[in-house]
Amino acid sequence: MDNTSYIALSRIDALTRALDVTSNNLANANTDGFKLSRVQFSDYLSKQKDAQGTGAEKVIHYAQDRATYKDQMQGTLRQTGNPLDLALNGDGYFTVRTPNGIRLTRNGQFHRSNDGTIVNGDGDPVLDDQNRNIVLGPQDQILPLGVSSDGTISTEKGAIASLNVVDVDNENTLKDEGNHLLNPTTQTHQVTAKEVRQGMLESSNVNAIAETTNMIRIQRAYDLNFQLVQTESTRRLNAIDKITADASS
Repeated sequence: MDNTSYIALSRIDALTRALDVTSNNLANANTDGFKLSRVQFSDYLSKQKDAQGTGAEKVIHYAQDRATYKDQMQGTLRQTGNPLDLALNGDGYFTVRTPNGIRLTRNGQFHRSNDGTIVNGDGDPVLDDQNRNIVLGPQDQILPLGVSSDGTISTEKGAIASLNVVDVDNENTLKDEGNHLLNPTTQTHQVTAKEVRQGMLESSNVNAIAETTNMIRIQRAYDLNFQLVQTESTRRLNAIDKITADASS
């Protein structure tokens, strides 16, 4: 296989990764708190000696998948009216306790479990600013629940807990776990100026039309590169057949 095919195949590999990421973005266009991913590519330069022995070098550019990162642009906040639907306006993440440890999320679709614990959709307890589960007492469970902009949860009897809203210095170090949980692989710190909106949810920041257009563009580039590999393979096979025919004649 010659350099043309290798270059095209490197591009196909990169486009396959881009197609997977874009497909996942589209699949989560309606997932609350979801942040779309982007793929970053670069050229891998390979220097090769001139086959004529002149000492000159030529540089071959291969496509290289460097990284996948999150677009942290905030999604639209929409009204739901559910008192335990919470959204963050600005920086920060809610914290929940999972079987694998504390995780972060922007999806604030919470509810009360049977024992009064405030949990997410997976049943993971939501944490307060002391990293404790937020549990409503028997009397609190029957009273209207209020959540102030600073994250204080209260009833008419008084404050119950304060939501733990944290941030990380480098959001690119967060690792996805499912479609709404993030594993903080670096140190977290509490957000001092948090802004919690009760009765609202943050929509996904995926623009479905833009991502569909991007998918079509990726698919066309993939098809062009695949055709190039096929054409180059056919050309080489024809050349071999011609050489074999000339040698036997």
